[in-house]
Amino acid sequence: MRQFILKLHSRCDLSCDYCYVYEMADQSWKMQPRRMSTGVIATTAQRIAEHALAHRMPSVHLILHGGEPLLAGSDHIAHAVRTVREALGPAIRLDVSLQTNAMRLDETHLELFDELGVRVGVSLDGDEEGHDRHRRRPDGRGSHATVAAALDLLAGRYPHLYGGLLCTVDVRNDPIATYKALLESQPPRIDFLLPHGNWTEPPPGLPADGGETPYADWLIAIFDLWYAAPKRETEIRLFADIIRLLIGGTSSSEAVGLGPARMVVIEADGAVQQSDTLKSAYPGAPETGFHVFRDSFDAVLRHPAVIARQLGRDSLARACQECPIVSVCGGGLYAHRYGEGGHFAHPSVYCNDLFRLITYIRGEVERDVVALLEGRR
Repeated sequence: MRQFILKLHSRCDLSCDYCYVYEMADQSWKMQPRRMSTGVIATTAQRIAEHALAHRMPSVHLILHGGEPLLAGSDHIAHAVRTVREALGPAIRLDVSLQTNAMRLDETHLELFDELGVRVGVSLDGDEEGHDRHRRRPDGRGSHATVAAALDLLAGRYPHLYGGLLCTVDVRNDPIATYKALLESQPPRIDFLLPHGNWTEPPPGLPADGGETPYADWLIAIFDLWYAAPKRETEIRLFADIIRLLIGGTSSSEAVGLGPARMVVIEADGAVQQSDTLKSAYPGAPETGFHVFRDSFDAVLRHPAVIARQLGRDSLARACQECPIVSVCGGGLYAHRYGEGGHFAHPSVYCNDLFRLITYIRGEVERDVVALLEGRR
């Protein structure tokens, strides 16, 4: 395990209608304490240090998450970071990032994050119309104006802390307008996320007959603009990962590729879980039965469901194993494979879209490689 996701606060100050934590199959958030206790933080820090030392890890990535982690308060966030850093000691580097909706992101928080070395990722779905379509306050008001102001502060005064943007794709939004709106805050990286769904609860706008590829078409429009730009305006992680995989490299995320899962979630009550995106599948899907007060992270590695996610190609559906782009696609995000029979041994519900997107990018890259070899570029 190299990424440790701490659910510092289990509630949120937005009411996004596509949220996999609050709006989908698993509703266990209702039974979580609102804020992770100092006792859970201390024990988690010791477990992380134990794991890192046992495996001689030079660095650890701590991700502060929620809910909305800023609801935990500045002092609590600082306590969590300092406690983990102290447990690791000077020999192990701690990289810290925080994912926020930016509703409470202000100068006070950013001064603290500057002191602690915390990079900040912000959720933004494009321009005002696209963003406010889903990311609304509990009273129904949009959140775009508040987020945009916070991004102005982050990008303008603390660009060294700016981790990037997280954008959930909605095919009803214009892709080019969305991309240009995201670029306005000069993000170092953009993560485009496919909305969570599976074969039991399909994503919005995905045709049942599989004859169309709306999500691939949406992303390809942005890829063409991004790839052809005379100067790279930002990194788009999905596209960069696909290109790296096509030329024999590795992926930086679980969205594509056959690399093993390296992350673990610690809930607010100290329960240890797999990726929380599995909450979109069925109640209890991410649970392992482990807890930081009882169990080491090495024990988590031996859990059958965790082992299954380390098997690469062998864990995939037969159709995926025989697919010509399996080494790049990797079966897609694990949560998107859930379906008939109550298991994850299916191709991604986005199979056709992934195939279309990856083969399109492969064609563009191959043409450039040929041109380079022929001395035309």
